[in-house]
Amino acid sequence: MSPRLHLPWLATTSVMLATIIQVLDTTIANVALPHMQGHLGAGSDQITWVLTSYIVATAIMTLPVGYLAKRYGRREVMLTAVVGFTLTSMLCGQAGSLEEMVFWRILQGVFGAPLAPLSQSIMLDSYPREKHASAMSLWGMGVMLGPILGPTLGGWLTDAYSWRWVFYINVPLGIISFVGIWLTIAPSPRERQRMDFGGFLLLALAVACLQLLLDRGEHVDWFEALEIQIYCLLALLAMYLFTVHSVGNRNSFLSPALFRDRNFVTGTLFTFLLGIVLLATMALMPPFLQQWQGYPVMTAGMVLMPRGIGTMAGMLAAPRLLRYVDARAVILAGMSLLCVSLWQMSGFTLEVGTRDLIITGLLQGLGLGLVVVPTTTLAYATLDPQLRNEGAGLYSLARNLGNSIGVAIVMSVLTRKLWINQQELSERLQPDPALLALLPDTSTLTAVPGMLIGEVQRQAAEIAFANDFLLLLWINLLAMPLVLLLREARH
Repeated sequence: MSPRLHLPWLATTSVMLATIIQVLDTTIANVALPHMQGHLGAGSDQITWVLTSYIVATAIMTLPVGYLAKRYGRREVMLTAVVGFTLTSMLCGQAGSLEEMVFWRILQGVFGAPLAPLSQSIMLDSYPREKHASAMSLWGMGVMLGPILGPTLGGWLTDAYSWRWVFYINVPLGIISFVGIWLTIAPSPRERQRMDFGGFLLLALAVACLQLLLDRGEHVDWFEALEIQIYCLLALLAMYLFTVHSVGNRNSFLSPALFRDRNFVTGTLFTFLLGIVLLATMALMPPFLQQWQGYPVMTAGMVLMPRGIGTMAGMLAAPRLLRYVDARAVILAGMSLLCVSLWQMSGFTLEVGTRDLIITGLLQGLGLGLVVVPTTTLAYATLDPQLRNEGAGLYSLARNLGNSIGVAIVMSVLTRKLWINQQELSERLQPDPALLALLPDTSTLTAVPGMLIGEVQRQAAEIAFANDFLLLLWINLLAMPLVLLLREARH
């Protein structure tokens, strides 16, 4: 595909902006939730629907991206998505009630879903095969830096202006992206193809129920709640019916050829596991820094910034390394850096210094950057170009599901371990009756338990965070053998 104007830098910048604003909105609103709660008249359990509605809508509408691009043209779908996302972002900023906000967030997720996968397929088609690594490096920066910079940018906009600006910021960026795409991206061929609506509805139901289970579980005590049990049963039933429906169906919603490409299947599974580590770590660090170490919001954001710098450095270095080194070796080197950083983080205490936080953040970011670029390049290396739109949608869905599952796992483990650790530590602090009998006056000891509660909570949190980081280390180690299933592209 050749651009309408000979301005490849403008085409790249335009689709990158579309990716960034979509991914950014997954996390930018998190820090603004307490401010929204008062203005929208919502309870603490209700305000989380601002995040859940967007995530679920995005997950569902990522599924038909390939079909929509074939049926209506990739450029047209991309332009429509940018316009819709920009308008709904503005309407989210103007929302006056929770119901209104959730409605616009759902539409924002619907329009935002095609942006990341279509921008990826556009960049793959816009560059020759030998430059795919460089293209995926640029694309990966948007996907990776969005979640990393989101909380920092959201906190600054909320403090300096208003929570409404976490949505308004998308408007100028969306306009620039639209103009750039309209000027530089050529229309793509259209194909009249029937859509497997039955398969889409079943898979959409399975994905929606899984996302709701993951996002709501922590708030309603997981499988103790009937709501979560229903989500689980519906997800399993819908997935089973989708599998039965697809077997032998010539017009299957997902092309069987996708699952016959070993590199694509392996790369998709690998990015799913990497997604668990990526966002889970970012979910753990803000409460670790703010709640337990007492960092202000902006200071915590600055301490986490080196992770983004390391990610950029890794992504810039990866294409150059791939010219001389086997891509699988680069992936393993990046995974090794991730293991080292997670091992160091599993030894963090609540007295850990800023220097150690910065070093581990840089190492982790560098490792992520070295992993994402070659993994994405190899995942599409052997895939038929005709399947790229559909494959990009499935690839993005796998990454997003990994992010959701990772956050759900670590926050659930953190909550559970925090409670267990507090109980175990409290039991060990019971005074010895024989020792008390030797003391002449025990009246002053009544204040001791109250004085120790704070320290017990701190120590329990320290152990709980260490357990979470160790769990992520094991997930990272278990993912490493998948690299051996990838193969280099045949030029």
